[in-house]
Amino acid sequence: MSAVVSDAEFRPRATDGRAPNVFRVGEWVPMASYPEDEAVDFAIVGTGCGGSVLAAKLAAAGHSVVAFDAGAFYRPLEDFASDEREQEKLYWLDERISGGDDPIELGSNNSGRSVGGTTVHFQMVTLRFRPEWFKSRSLLGYGHDWPVDWREMWKYYDAAEDAMKIAGPLRYPWGPPRGRYPYREHELSASALVLARGAEAMGVDWCATPTASISAPRGEANPCAYRGFCKIGCATNAKQSMLVTYVPWAIEAGAEIRDLAMVGRIETDADGRASGVHYHRSGKWRFQKAKAVIVAGYSIETPRLLLNSACTRHPDGLANSSGLVGKGLMVHANHAVWGVMEEEIRWYKGPPSLAVCEHWNYADAGKDFFGGYAFMSQGPLPTDFATSLVSNEGVFGHELRKWMGRYNHMAGLKIVGETMPQETNRVELSDQTDALGLPIPKITFSYCDNDRRLAAHAQDFMGRTLDAAGARDLFRTSGTAHLMGGCRMGGDPATSVVGPDGGSWDIDNLFVCDGSLFPTGGGVNPSLTIVANALRIADRIRERAARGDLR
Repeated sequence: MSAVVSDAEFRPRATDGRAPNVFRVGEWVPMASYPEDEAVDFAIVGTGCGGSVLAAKLAAAGHSVVAFDAGAFYRPLEDFASDEREQEKLYWLDERISGGDDPIELGSNNSGRSVGGTTVHFQMVTLRFRPEWFKSRSLLGYGHDWPVDWREMWKYYDAAEDAMKIAGPLRYPWGPPRGRYPYREHELSASALVLARGAEAMGVDWCATPTASISAPRGEANPCAYRGFCKIGCATNAKQSMLVTYVPWAIEAGAEIRDLAMVGRIETDADGRASGVHYHRSGKWRFQKAKAVIVAGYSIETPRLLLNSACTRHPDGLANSSGLVGKGLMVHANHAVWGVMEEEIRWYKGPPSLAVCEHWNYADAGKDFFGGYAFMSQGPLPTDFATSLVSNEGVFGHELRKWMGRYNHMAGLKIVGETMPQETNRVELSDQTDALGLPIPKITFSYCDNDRRLAAHAQDFMGRTLDAAGARDLFRTSGTAHLMGGCRMGGDPATSVVGPDGGSWDIDNLFVCDGSLFPTGGGVNPSLTIVANALRIADRIRERAARGDLR
């Protein structure tokens, strides 16, 4: 079992909110700059939950690292506005083709385009996998086993929660015992108290949601001010995204973050090994030499890049001898039930999901489906909620205004529900190209019968919970959130894309580290698990590098 390396090695400093390449506690620290024609130890594609963690850990071990991101390097204190439309700049809105029986809505709720990745606009829910999910095929009869023991992951969960200073309850009512969260739980909003009241009436546990928004000062960062703009980027730096945690630590450790750099292809040498990346920046294509390449672009861009890097030695794309690159794409069902309360709720106040119930993640009796789901209190911003009404209820004009007139008296519950890893759900390259000449990804997704049974169970249970809490005029919406799978991690080259350390079975100096590795999706938000798994993989890569296995 790999040793957990303390995050104290990063000597973290708080961002000063003025410039993306410097961080200050009494002094300026410039960002490293590596020449393109000299091979760096690691070229990392993506700076989200996977890439930024690896950049920090590998740079701290003395390796030369360049991490690329297609998005901008934003400064929250200066660049973020309390405006839903303005903050769409954080989303990956490039054209993608979405099809299948249940096409995925892509962009705002599952893809980020900025340094720090999707965490810059995630809603900060940080839940752990149920231990049995790491062996879901062996223990629960569905999906695929992860090539990692839950006890090892538990140690890395501890490290991830400490690094992000998660605010959570004194006692978490589900799963194995765990230590105290680094920061106290947040004060519950009126919306969260609706879930609490309903859950107690239904006889199931609930608790304050573990959240990556600080509840007390951290260095120069102030605690959450309960503004409610979490989903569109925190302008106060209370949100402990990768942008204000691992990215600064990576820079201070000596990594270079190359923003506005779209990587389009991984180059391979005569032996078929990765030799660098082609990327577009400042109006032209460039090439960075590298001794090893790590792909951390998430579940659409990672398969897209691997497939687009096909060459003579790897005609079907890199790391694709199994034929599984792009296959097994998963989302989370994000169905909801909404209702009107007599009392004023003003659900936009505070982080959106301050209360959670994981009963149906841990209880197996009474289910007619495999997998599980958590449900949480809600706090959508006005435009977000109005858009949901239009798309799900088909209301316009006067009827829409009437519904929005109830906004401050609304409450809702929404699931994060597991879907099955079907190989027919996939990412492929289309015949169309984007402005840079790269093939546009084609995404195919359809729910299976098990997915539909889970969603129906969840909406029935949440409806009864809201009714028990005193809500009236209930209505339902459906949707998806998060992306997982597409480059499955496993123990057999025939049934997985990469091995337990994220390394390609086919190319010994090519790695994948992001949510695309997930063999199964679980019934919780994926960010914390991506960070914990990245910490684990970083230690594995460091051990390999120390032994000289990466050449």
